Amino acid sequence: FQGRDLLKLPEEERRRVRGRKIAMIFQDALSALNPVYSVGFQLGEMFRVHRGLSRKEAKARAVELMDRVRIPAARARVNDYPHQFSGGMRQRIMIAMALALEPDLIIADEPTTALDVTVQAQVMELLGELQREYHMGLILITHDLGVVADVADKIAVMYAGRIVETAPVHELYERPAHPYTRGLLDSIPRLDHKGRELYAIQGLPPSLTSIPSGCAFNPRCPRAREVCRVDVPPLYRVTESDGTELTGRRSACHFWEETIHG
Repeated sequence: FQGRDLLKLPEEERRRVRGRKIAMIFQDALSALNPVYSVGFQLGEMFRVHRGLSRKEAKARAVELMDRVRIPAARARVNDYPHQFSGGMRQRIMIAMALALEPDLIIADEPTTALDVTVQAQVMELLGELQREYHMGLILITHDLGVVADVADKIAVMYAGRIVETAPVHELYERPAHPYTRGLLDSIPRLDHKGRELYAIQGLPPSLTSIPSGCAFNPRCPRAREVCRVDVPPLYRVTESDGTELTGRRSACHFWEETIHG
């Protein structure tokens, strides 16, 4: 991050990075928020610890943040507890906490889990708007390919803890270069496929304590060959059939050409 290996930083320096440089939005806001403190206290704590503000000043900033993420009657609700808010409002509070110190990067882990479709759209719209306003980077961790299509510029597809494909969002949806990505896209229900059997990737995901040798996807892959069972594929540069490199495209498949050009 910014040229530094975070795992090699001493704990005191890592603590300065958290919140100030990198902030996290967790998927289960009710579990992430402390049930015995008001949301105003928890929001204000960021300013008391990192900015040295008084309790009164920190509370005022908490109200401002709650207003910014569109929590109605923020001043009246700043002393409420997490259980007194709806799921969508709790997620907005988590976004406010992440924004408090205006970090350079936000990592959002399944930020719309357990929210209904309408609230999901509102939360993602708010997150995108705030990202642009504060000029922050955003890493979105999600299994929802619809959310990815609406929000992301670039996608990294992971399987068994490893990146297997990277691409600009629209290119990946139009021409995937890894069999796992192809399987994910084919398994999305589509209105124009009415009456067709829904595709499912065969087999089950591997245990992370017992990952198959070679390519981890090989037991489930329709294109797997002997080399796939032996050699772990690197992230190959993806090109057009004439050899022209496709910017930002990589695939960890020995036979990526068959997937993208087949």
